[in-house]
Amino acid sequence: MLINKSDNIFIAGHNGMLGKALVKNFNMHDYINLYTCEREELDLFNYDDTKEYFLRNKIDVVILSAAKVGGIRANLTYPVDYLLENLKIQNSVIEAAWRVNVKRFLFIGSSCIYPKFSEQPIKEKELLSGYLEPSLEPYALAKITGIKLCTALRSQYGFDAISLMPSNMYGSGDNFNDHNSHVLASLIRRFHEAKISGKNKVVCWGSGNVFREFLFAEDCADACRFCLENWNPDIDENSSFSNEGKLTYLNVGSGNEIIIKDLAKLIAITVGFKGDIEWDTSLPDGTPRKLLDISRLKELGWTSNTNLKDGISYTYKEFIKDLNKNNARL
Repeated sequence: MLINKSDNIFIAGHNGMLGKALVKNFNMHDYINLYTCEREELDLFNYDDTKEYFLRNKIDVVILSAAKVGGIRANLTYPVDYLLENLKIQNSVIEAAWRVNVKRFLFIGSSCIYPKFSEQPIKEKELLSGYLEPSLEPYALAKITGIKLCTALRSQYGFDAISLMPSNMYGSGDNFNDHNSHVLASLIRRFHEAKISGKNKVVCWGSGNVFREFLFAEDCADACRFCLENWNPDIDENSSFSNEGKLTYLNVGSGNEIIIKDLAKLIAITVGFKGDIEWDTSLPDGTPRKLLDISRLKELGWTSNTNLKDGISYTYKEFIKDLNKNNARL
């Protein structure tokens, strides 16, 4: 394996949806030295403090899952925040990890990096082949910069940095705030609140006629560990993709897509909402289709194992648990 069970592994963003799943997955696989810290202990925007933390704790592996994330509404409302904050944290953590010579670095990107009208399913080579979806451009540009910085550090200095591009993630610990959540989490909250309040109608953004691929966060965490253990971008001789050239980033997805109208129906059934679903076509849809080509990761030996129906059911149960905990604190 390319990493060891005894390595000191730092997970940036451990309180986020993917970060929690990463901690859970690495613990399940007997990694004994996981490092996490709250923002009061370490401000990842601060390069000097981050570098000192890595040196003091002799960090061997860094996973950068910390990011400012949100759906279309949030990106349209706060474009500066999504561009600037993500650039700051990426530059700080990536450079600090490189300067202290950690042995492996994993950057978590996003399928938002790909052009709006990419050929489907989207291969990794589509990056920068066309213009981005305007509503998500600030976030996408930040993520593209992170990928390219990792690639440049590998090329110029031999820094062992890799990147993964997950499709739309969901799961326990997701952000269910209606103002800055992604589509699946937003729909869970809307349908739940409509059921509780006895509403007979829920109005959703856009036409509902776009397609999305969803990846359970715990599956994504498993892919992260798998790639850190097994994927060396410099070794391509056994790959059927070797003639396409080496890449330092891979797509991660479920390999399945669903039209948003059907997603809404599935969530409504799961939640128990029996009213009507209407679509506000005056609001943006975003990219019309975004299915990732996951052939490269499959060839390495990894596939997701959570189907969407089961994943949504689990996520809704966790959402209810969190609501009950929060209400108990009041």
